[in-house]
Amino acid sequence: MVLGVGIDVVAVARLAAAMSRTTGLLNRLFVDDELRTPSGNRRGHSSLAARFAAKEAVAKALGVPPGMDWHHCIVRAEGSGRPYLEMVDSVAQAAAAQGIRQWRLSLSHDAGIAAAVVLALS
Repeated sequence: MVLGVGIDVVAVARLAAAMSRTTGLLNRLFVDDELRTPSGNRRGHSSLAARFAAKEAVAKALGVPPGMDWHHCIVRAEGSGRPYLEMVDSVAQAAAAQGIRQWRLSLSHDAGIAAAVVLALS
């Protein structure tokens, strides 16, 4: 059963500009593994924007739990490149409290916009 839905869009250029002018923003938003593709290459701005949109979508699906840390919602990728979510600490606790046991994630980016849709399932 669907317990929550979240969607978010991010302007790629706006996030790229924020990362270039704000020292440490990249490390505040993402864990090290999120910054690289499964093959080890550095992710581009479009890919990072989609991952940030996923984190925002998770927050919306959870009802923006207090104390949510961006590092507690991790967007990982299978060897094939298919994205999936890993929740730890504050986000995992908020999800468990709401009966959420599974997540589904879809990411997209085109024409300077990145988007993510998240389903929270029991």
